[in-house]
Amino acid sequence: MADAESTRPRRARGMPLPDCVALVLQGGGALGSYQAGVIEALGQAEIEIDWIAGISIGAINAAIVAGNPPGRRIERLHQFWNIVSSALPSLPIPLEDHAREWAHEASAAAVLWAGVPGFFAPRIFPPVFALPGSPEALSFYDTAALRGTLDALIDWDLLNDGPIRLAVGAVDIESGNFRYFDTRHERLDARHVMASGALPPGLPPVEIDGRLYWDGGLVSNTPLTHVLDNQVEPLLVFQVDLFAAAGDRPRTLTDVFAREKEIRYSSRTRTITDERMRLRREREAIRKVLDKLPPELKDDADVRRLEAMAAEQPLSLVHLIYRANTWERGSRDFEFSELSMREHWQAGQLAVAETMANAQLVASNILDGKTAAFDLTRR
Repeated sequence: MADAESTRPRRARGMPLPDCVALVLQGGGALGSYQAGVIEALGQAEIEIDWIAGISIGAINAAIVAGNPPGRRIERLHQFWNIVSSALPSLPIPLEDHAREWAHEASAAAVLWAGVPGFFAPRIFPPVFALPGSPEALSFYDTAALRGTLDALIDWDLLNDGPIRLAVGAVDIESGNFRYFDTRHERLDARHVMASGALPPGLPPVEIDGRLYWDGGLVSNTPLTHVLDNQVEPLLVFQVDLFAAAGDRPRTLTDVFAREKEIRYSSRTRTITDERMRLRREREAIRKVLDKLPPELKDDADVRRLEAMAAEQPLSLVHLIYRANTWERGSRDFEFSELSMREHWQAGQLAVAETMANAQLVASNILDGKTAAFDLTRR
């Protein structure tokens, strides 16, 4: 990673940078504009990304970043989000929560009825009338428009041969196995990005080399595992989560729908993060014990094997978590209005600003070569 741009200074505003900086983007549909705000703010803080991995909408944002030169990435992200929110413009909505919730749900209903421009459109005939086994029989919406949008916004040669490593995750329908498509190992195109976001039964599976794939969020809504499994150098990870694990007790049925979705998607992310940090603490304890062994045991085969198992590079994991407004319910991930899109984008920018205001904690960890996780926007 670092050798791709070895001449650049490894430092951001107020923070030193390790050999590799990774951006991990969760799935979450319309909430993905929060990720776009994060990406813009990281660029303004002079934090350059070496590796970007995404699931679902995170895969789309990731591909736009990797498939464009630095000077055009934010422009292209704006183009994508302006396209998909163009059917539901920004209207002057009163700030009162009940009015905003009504507008929010009405916008989500419009998406269910008419689809999203440049993304997906409802099929003319319901799937029940289609030939079994055909794409039309497997989903309610057609995503042909998304292929055209991606091809228009992404330079696939740059995505595959450029300085940013890209990985997107999808699920093989027949085997049920999760698979990462990684530019380090293969060439990616629109199919791989679309497969990562093919959430059933709304969106159709995508065929790649004779196999059918669905949205990676069915198995894991975060690609953090793939990044950590392939870490070979000191690493700073910005993990952008679109669903918060902590939330208020539900008061209504719409609250139940919203909270269920938050738990369903965030719990996997939290479990993976907690497990990986626990394993790192265990390896650190093993290394401390190994350092205490007498010299005559250093060359013992079992000791060397244990040293190899416990070896790892330092990690600084920074969480950037979207925390929903009180009026956002269970439909927040498919409410593509321009008003909500811009608010989510601004929330992403604010999260990075809050993080950078406390960057000395992360900076100290990077300089000390330690491993730790941070949520510097916790309220």
